[in-house]
This record gives sequence, structure tokens and C-alpha cells, in this order.
Amino acid sequence: MILQQDPSPKAINERSGAILEWMTLAWNVLGVAVLFVLAYRARSVALVGFGVDSLVEIGASTVVLWELRDVAGARRAHGLRLIGIAFVLLATYLGIQSVIVIARGFHPHHSPLGMVWTLLTAGVMWALARRKRTVGLALANSVLITEARVTMVDAVLAAAVLIGLTLNVALGWWWADPGAAMIIVGYALREGLEAIRHASTLRRKIH
Repeated sequence: MILQQDPSPKAINERSGAILEWMTLAWNVLGVAVLFVLAYRARSVALVGFGVDSLVEIGASTVVLWELRDVAGARRAHGLRLIGIAFVLLATYLGIQSVIVIARGFHPHHSPLGMVWTLLTAGVMWALARRKRTVGLALANSVLITEARVTMVDAVLAAAVLIGLTLNVALGWWWADPGAAMIIVGYALREGLEAIRHASTLRRKIH
């Protein structure tokens, strides 16, 4: 009788990382559909921006799932670069869109359902980000650790959008909606450039 060996800690963590990414992917796929419908009804740039952020998160999760299947680790630098580019694109979009909305003085409508969704998303993404970071550190996987930051950005942005929507409802501060979208721009840009720099360092080491 041949006894099967218990999975190694690395294999367990890799499986956990993949499960976390599939959970993130599923939530954000649903979120894109929900957010764009709510954003259209409320004419909210913050909700549109959050929907775009969910698309970025979908792309980042896909990159990590792709990278985790690479036993030799050759995909790591490319994965980091893709996530970094996603960060930069998100920051660029949110910055430009928010400035345009503020300059035009566009007043969004109220969105109670948007507030509920962003509240739920903030909690879910925060929990996923913390767990991803733990698993990423255990694996010494810079792609998973970086993607955990993407997920944390998602959580912070959800909280910022929630605050903006709440201020718009409670105090009529229409500018709080695009203002909330601007909160994340600096952080996302910094993280994106750092991921791209790290990817370049890894590629130099490989070659």
C-alpha cells in the first residue's frame, strides 16, 4: 500500500493563493455589472471609476493565476509589469475623469444601492488583501504581494467612494463624488511605478 504524502506548505499556500484570486475575480466580475448599472443611473464618476478599478482588479487577478502556474518563476517579472501598468492606467483614468467632472460642476444623483455595494466591497476586499499578503509573504511571491496591494487599493477606493456618496446624500456636497475618486490617484500611481521598477530589476537579474 502506497501512502500519499501530505502536500508541502508551498503547495498549500499556492492553492490558497489561487483560491483567493478566484474569489476576487468572481466578486469583481459581479461588481463590474452592478457598478456600471448603478453609475449610469446616478451619473456618478466615482462609481464609474470604481467599476474601472474592478476591471483592473480582474486583470490583476488573472495575471496572478497565470503566474502561480509557472513553476520555474519565469513569468514573475512580466506579471509585475502588467500589474504596474494596470495601476498607472487606473490612476490616469481617475485623475482625468475627476478633473473634468469637477471643472464642469456636474452634480451626480443619489445612489443608496451604490452605497450598500461599496460598503460590502470595502469589507470583502480588505479581508482578501490581508490574506493575500500573508500567503504572498509565505511564498516570497512578489506578484501576489503586489496584487494584494491592488486589492487593498480596491478596498480603500470603495471606502472613499462610500464617503463621497454619503456626503452627497447627507450634505449635498456634489464635489465629494469626484473628490473621492481622486483620493486613490497618488497611491495607485506610486504603486504602479514601483511594480514596474521591480519588474525591470527582476528582468535584469534573469538576463
